[in-house]
Amino acid sequence: MNLFSLEFVPRLWKRLSCSLRGIGTAWRSEEPFRLEILLFIVLGPASFIVGDTAVEIAILWFSIVFVLVTELLNTGVEYAIDRIGKEWNATSRDAKDICSAAVLVSLINLVTIWCIVLFF
Repeated sequence: MNLFSLEFVPRLWKRLSCSLRGIGTAWRSEEPFRLEILLFIVLGPASFIVGDTAVEIAILWFSIVFVLVTELLNTGVEYAIDRIGKEWNATSRDAKDICSAAVLVSLINLVTIWCIVLFF
């Protein structure tokens, strides 16, 4: 792919608009995502106060963004499973539970990192 091709910008714009639509869908449909965005709005600027070095600030930011990424992936898996069928299925339940566990692990990671930076 030629970076300077005339087709590059429209394709890039289309990909960006799909991503933004996905974020909008998650915002409208998922209360946990809205709460995690609020967490990002609070902790993002706080990372510049809490972090002493650029590395600490970057690690604090990464811990927040990691939660958002895992929540988006969790939502995507839930949508895909629900698309397959709404009837109860143990494998579908397990897949959703595993994705939910990933979000929990990312939240534990966030708390751990912030505690380490704040208290050590």
